[in-house]
Amino acid sequence: MSSPQNLFVPTPTKDSLDRRNNSPKNDLADRLFRYLMYAASGLSVAIFFLMVWKIVERALPAIQQFGLGFLFGQEWNVTDSKFGALPLIYGTIGSSIIALVIAVPIGLAVAIITSEDLLPQRLRTVIAFTIELIAAIPSVIFGLWGFYSFIPLLLPVQQFLHANFGFIPLFGKQPTGSGLMTAGLLLGIMILPTMAAVSREVLLVVPGYLRTGSMALGSTRWETIFRVILPTAFSGILGAVMLSLGRALGETMAVTMVIGNTENISASIFEPANSIPAILATKFAEADGLHTAALTYLVLILFVITLSVNIGAIGLVRLLERGGKS
Repeated sequence: MSSPQNLFVPTPTKDSLDRRNNSPKNDLADRLFRYLMYAASGLSVAIFFLMVWKIVERALPAIQQFGLGFLFGQEWNVTDSKFGALPLIYGTIGSSIIALVIAVPIGLAVAIITSEDLLPQRLRTVIAFTIELIAAIPSVIFGLWGFYSFIPLLLPVQQFLHANFGFIPLFGKQPTGSGLMTAGLLLGIMILPTMAAVSREVLLVVPGYLRTGSMALGSTRWETIFRVILPTAFSGILGAVMLSLGRALGETMAVTMVIGNTENISASIFEPANSIPAILATKFAEADGLHTAALTYLVLILFVITLSVNIGAIGLVRLLERGGKS
């Protein structure tokens, strides 16, 4: 029986790998891919600036007519061509803050429960699926549900708060059902899936050795969650909050049906109010002339508010990361 042949497979050297990677075919593919990415990035930037330019162009008559005083005006009178954005800014930001107060703690709690071994796996899957299913419900259905079911359920609670805590300005007005509080609570339910789902994904990618290391040093599970996992995932959780806030700021139909659609500023959250998306949905189709320009000015304001919130969040994350490295 003859001896087996000595089959020697040479190991690729660094030079051969470099020659293979620098072949004309690979070099062409790399350049094409790089140019494609440059084109996609440039297209995104171009669309952004085109959007801003078009909004500013349409809003220019109102900008020239009212200037920055538009931001602080409290009257919205189409007949007299008097337009002020402050009640609408108040309604937009106020309802969004109420929504975050509801959605952030509940969404974070859902994310913790469904990402940590606190419940059986089957039950965690059911909870996560149910919460995410809410995101698939159209906003107009939320609005109809809020108008026909949520307002009647919430009205006794509002009356109780007014009767017992009416001395507090937040509850000082007699509730009618529709109002800033109703819109904020409904928005909180609507943005809950975004907050919960994104936070859950962020918590799931936290390295497992941080959990095991913390518990090996004697920490309880809850100490590990609040002192190790949540601080590690803070930037991602903040991103979830910003995404939820963006959804709340731009929500239209559901808010239109329950907020009351009254240009009003009040310390009481029971009072009817209005928001920028709601007035755009109800008034833009019938507007013309200066009225159209004023509504487009509102679009520009909402755009600036959303952009400022996102820039502020990015700055906060970078500041905290820089502080953690120092």
